[in-house]
Amino acid sequence: MPRTITFKGNPVTLVGRALKEGDAAPDFRVTAQDLSESGLADFEGKVKIITSFPSLDTPVCDLQVKEFNKRSTSLSPEAVIIGISKDLPFAQKRFCESFEINGVRLLSDYKTSSFGINYGLLIKELNLLARSILIADKNNYLRYIQIVGELTSSADYDLALAALKSVIDNPAVRPEKEEISSHCKPCEGGVPPMPKDKVEKLLAKYRGWELVEDRKLVKEIKFKDFPDAKYFLDLVSVISEEEGHHPVFTLNYNKLKITLTTHAIGGLSENDFIMARAIDDLGYGGLE
Repeated sequence: MPRTITFKGNPVTLVGRALKEGDAAPDFRVTAQDLSESGLADFEGKVKIITSFPSLDTPVCDLQVKEFNKRSTSLSPEAVIIGISKDLPFAQKRFCESFEINGVRLLSDYKTSSFGINYGLLIKELNLLARSILIADKNNYLRYIQIVGELTSSADYDLALAALKSVIDNPAVRPEKEEISSHCKPCEGGVPPMPKDKVEKLLAKYRGWELVEDRKLVKEIKFKDFPDAKYFLDLVSVISEEEGHHPVFTLNYNKLKITLTTHAIGGLSENDFIMARAIDDLGYGGLE
């Protein structure tokens, strides 16, 4: 189901993966100030405070970055602060130079909204990021999530930094073992398709997906109109490109049919179920 926050008291919709504390932190593709690509792997071995916001050109966002920059001097060297918005990299660079921002690594999600989609923080109506503070530990598990309910309100910095201390003091977590992996892996020919009994066992946990010809996963979603169906297709396209596993889409006005299969092996693989789960996690439902 769609999730909402408010902007000046009016509800707006958050789209993207619906994450919870304890989930593996998804990777993302954003742009650094030198226009190079950056992602979660660039901060390996660190506890990551990720703070998102709509735009540096608003007073609350301006304050958010400056506040984190000020507090960065007292943080453990194990921690790194990452700020993400859809401001252009040029604007972020100018802001950092103007206000001597050295304790926050500012990155831009302007290209594909990869961060917003992967973390469920993209505001559909505004195409901006919600205000949030997330903490991912050294093993890239989400340990803290704060999404500000009113976009024009400030985040609770004290609460987030108390959570950071808890993560640093208690680094070990034991996440539940997943039946399938979190990310797709390159699949070469010569590997047999997933056995039908395993397919049927997994499929029972995937709402709305059907097994077709014993080698395809198919789901059709009905939306209110063509733009809504196309919008969801675009969200899925970003995830599938990053996973390197591409569905077949059939878009018929307000109906989107998604077909998953692994062509290299002529049947279904774990990658198909990983993609199906990612699609189901997007948190922007149709009229099924």
